[in-house]
Amino acid sequence: MSGYAAVVTTGIYCRPGCGASPRPANVTRFGFAAAAEAAGYRACLRCRPYRAAQPLTWSGPELACRAVRLVLGGALDRRTEDELAARLGVSARHLRRLFAAHVGVTPDGLARSARTHFARRLLDDTDLTVLEIAYAAGFGSVRQLNRACQEVFRAPPRALRARRRKTDRLAADGGLTLRLPFAGPLDWEAMTSYFAARAIPGVEHVSERTYRRTLALGGHPGVLELLPGDDEHLILRAHLPHWEELTHVVDRSRRIAGLDLDLDEPTSHLRDDPAIGPLLEQRPGLRVPGTWDPFETGVRAIVGQNVSVAAANTLAARLVQKLGTPVPGLTQLGLSHLFPSPAALADADLTGLGLTRSRAGAVSAFAQSVRDDTIRLDGSIGLEQLVDSLTSLDGVGPWTANYLALRMGERDAFPAADPGLRQALERHRSRPDEALSGLAERWRPWRALAATHLWLADSPPAARAA
Repeated sequence: MSGYAAVVTTGIYCRPGCGASPRPANVTRFGFAAAAEAAGYRACLRCRPYRAAQPLTWSGPELACRAVRLVLGGALDRRTEDELAARLGVSARHLRRLFAAHVGVTPDGLARSARTHFARRLLDDTDLTVLEIAYAAGFGSVRQLNRACQEVFRAPPRALRARRRKTDRLAADGGLTLRLPFAGPLDWEAMTSYFAARAIPGVEHVSERTYRRTLALGGHPGVLELLPGDDEHLILRAHLPHWEELTHVVDRSRRIAGLDLDLDEPTSHLRDDPAIGPLLEQRPGLRVPGTWDPFETGVRAIVGQNVSVAAANTLAARLVQKLGTPVPGLTQLGLSHLFPSPAALADADLTGLGLTRSRAGAVSAFAQSVRDDTIRLDGSIGLEQLVDSLTSLDGVGPWTANYLALRMGERDAFPAADPGLRQALERHRSRPDEALSGLAERWRPWRALAATHLWLADSPPAARAA
């Protein structure tokens, strides 16, 4: 069963896997919980759809998919629907028409539902006050939160908190602890191994199976930790200066682990491929590694061109030490700095870091373009346009552009020139005469996942834990 099942006779909608058994004739399906709510249905009290992951991959138009990702990422917190449409290069009327046809709710309605669901999870999982939860979920006031909870859950926040189950509340061991739900399997050990090898010293750190990093909220430093929970959740432990942007911290944390990827569709597409199929069977929970900050990942990719992973880490460490913002008191977590912003890097002196002149020029040009918004890293442009904008910079080639796009969640990004991919293919392709370019065409539109499986194909299970 896919999507959300709404029962006409009861006015309730359920998530996949709910134990309720209504007559099929009485069931209407929706792709989004917000669409079911817009149609007048309320969430099931048994399966609690607001607590489950909502995969963002579906077969609608790419523009609609990008718009949904932007809305759920907080685009309408600071912009109107008209401004969002302009960002995507269409009229507001066309954007609303797309949402009506493919999402079932307006962009504003989707954003309001997402905020309300996030607030409901905070009411269950934390002891934050209702006022703190209102701001953490992106509402402007408690009154707005009250109104939204009444519309979606038919009860005010305090009444909803009184209904929470004993197992919902998470005990915090320093910081605020939250669950990050996901659908399908997750090979967290393989992903932490990947992150550990490429962690930027001082900014990121992996120990055992916990990923840690520094972040900045409103100019103030914070720390997040991702660690394993159970088969349906990762655990996020956030140490933040305030809670006002918590909903976006959670969204970006999910991207690091690729939790929003629905694995069913790519698995169905790739499972019969003679090269990738066996790798999928070996590691069914492997996901494309994401990133907290695409700018940071882009800089790391540029300084790592044509050098080993270890050498790239050394260069990145020097850059952070020279230009990053020190954050004292985090040495026990393996952290020490915030990564420099685009504005800080744009006009910085990069001599003395060990970068070649061309590579230093590429870092500066990249930082200037991101600062000036001539290169967009928010997902509002397509893969081809993103790659073209990146490769227009001197010193940035197709490998770097596609690698960054892959880490940003572009499902068809494929760094074909990567030596690691070519070496892995030599070992795993079914016929020696098969070229990488021809094979990759078979993997569209899921080449990013195929590349990830090839990268990690030969790491032994014992080495997967960082």
